[in-house]
Amino acid sequence: MKVIIGSRGSDLALWQANHVKSRLETLGAEVEIKVIKTQGDKIQNIGFDKMEGKGFFTKEIEEALLSKEVDLAVHSHKDLETTNPEGLIIAAVSEREDPSELLLIRKESIDTDRPFALKEGAVVGTSSARRKSQLLAMLPDIEIKDLRGNVPTRINKLRDGQYDAILAASAGVTRLGLDISDLDATAIDPREFIPAPAQGVLGLQIRKGEDELFQLVNQLNDEEVEARIAIERGVLRTFNGGCQLPLGVFCEKEGDTYEVWSAMAETWDGALKRDHIKTTSLEGLVDGIVERLKKN
Repeated sequence: MKVIIGSRGSDLALWQANHVKSRLETLGAEVEIKVIKTQGDKIQNIGFDKMEGKGFFTKEIEEALLSKEVDLAVHSHKDLETTNPEGLIIAAVSEREDPSELLLIRKESIDTDRPFALKEGAVVGTSSARRKSQLLAMLPDIEIKDLRGNVPTRINKLRDGQYDAILAASAGVTRLGLDISDLDATAIDPREFIPAPAQGVLGLQIRKGEDELFQLVNQLNDEEVEARIAIERGVLRTFNGGCQLPLGVFCEKEGDTYEVWSAMAETWDGALKRDHIKTTSLEGLVDGIVERLKKN
């Protein structure tokens, strides 16, 4: 069976596409990758929270799927809308890479007497509303400056001295195998600094009704991860938010017990609300988390 994967052209997106390509090839498929440029790739001069609409990194790829230019889209699941466009489905989700945030600090900006060893008044780079809101709640004296570009570009901007520190997803740095030995790197516990729903997970999207392709791709599905991110993304869906809502949700499962940490602000510079719940019942769990965040 021949499969054309649609992917963004960044180093990380291509790593993800090639990762899925190699796994499908071990199942006997013939696979090629087609690069598609998205709105998020084209607009580099403004932060995400100032851009209108949703699906900055997915819309053009989904359109290519619907027009049958490609057969399979490999997305960072956290970038996907919580509702699939008409005619598309998620055929599988991947294993979960480390979902934590990685704080990278220039050596000159370290202060070991401060939280996260980050000096007072530091300039921190991120364009994520979720990261901004949690950073300000933990370190109210810092200055936040928008940061765009792919992962290596962001790190080079830090090295160039445009920032004292930046935040990146640990998963991206790990997958690319980047050398960051010249920087101070701290992975922040995802129970403390709450990641985006489905952070570290890949979403494999196909056209609805493509049964043979579904059977192939679904062999890559991680059911345990699927169940956990369904809760995380369920909270996001209930708030009707995209990837720029200042909302973090992280779920773990131990035996029959689900544990969910969440953090949300109305705006990136608004008051941060946090919640933690431990339960063995999924019934009403998502709605319960949403209600608690609204009340806090």
